[in-house]
Amino acid sequence: MKRLKAMARAYREYWRINVLTTLEYRENFLMWFAFTIVYHGTALGALWVVLTAFPSMNGWTFRDMAFLYGLWMLAHAVNNTFFSEIGNIPDHVHEGEFDRLLVRPLDTLFQLIATPGQTFPDELILAVSYFAAATWYSGVHVGVLFLIFVPLIALGGALIDLGINLIVGTLAFWFVRVDALQWIVAQLEQEFTRYPVSIYSRSVRLLLTFAFPFAFMNYYPAAFFLNKPENALALPPAVGLLTPLIGLAFVSVAYAFWRFGLNRYQGVGH
Repeated sequence: MKRLKAMARAYREYWRINVLTTLEYRENFLMWFAFTIVYHGTALGALWVVLTAFPSMNGWTFRDMAFLYGLWMLAHAVNNTFFSEIGNIPDHVHEGEFDRLLVRPLDTLFQLIATPGQTFPDELILAVSYFAAATWYSGVHVGVLFLIFVPLIALGGALIDLGINLIVGTLAFWFVRVDALQWIVAQLEQEFTRYPVSIYSRSVRLLLTFAFPFAFMNYYPAAFFLNKPENALALPPAVGLLTPLIGLAFVSVAYAFWRFGLNRYQGVGH
């Protein structure tokens, strides 16, 4: 219990420093916020252009895909707000900074998650606002089930993001530089989650469902809430509600791999 209280105090202090640091460099913060708006706006604009040429994509309209994108954006924003430093593990290892974390009394992974990185919940605020608008625009019924499961799905999706980043980051213990793999995984997520998984080949559907379960971040939950027939792998519609469990299971596997790698980490010779 004392250890948990110490971690909670440290986390609050890290975030206080984080917010103060972000506010100190307001111009940088405003530029990043503007970039976030432009990035997501461009992605939605591309969807609109595609759906203008093809009004329906395997039964999914632009309204449906606006909701699909909103679910992914929500989960991705939760990850970027609370777990973004996990993606910087290879940099910490390469620069020799990781060794400092090992000699501190707090858990190493906790330190990485809590370390200030000039993160501000601007993307999360934007994601929540957009998701609310997309829900209204797509005509999704907002009932008790929706209100209960959407936050859980967002958290589960964030854990999927966290798990994948943690696995890739752990590989840096052996290979030090994993930039190419990080880029491939990021592109896989950003490009393939914009559209319904059902439009891809069976091998891609299997990849996005079981190997890199990005489809559980938005496709399966969206298909459930939009009452779409699940024609990617013919799974039951309610599979979309399993995202929180998928996220927990995936991050548990990633953590086991992290512990395995950490026990074998020998430094990079700095």
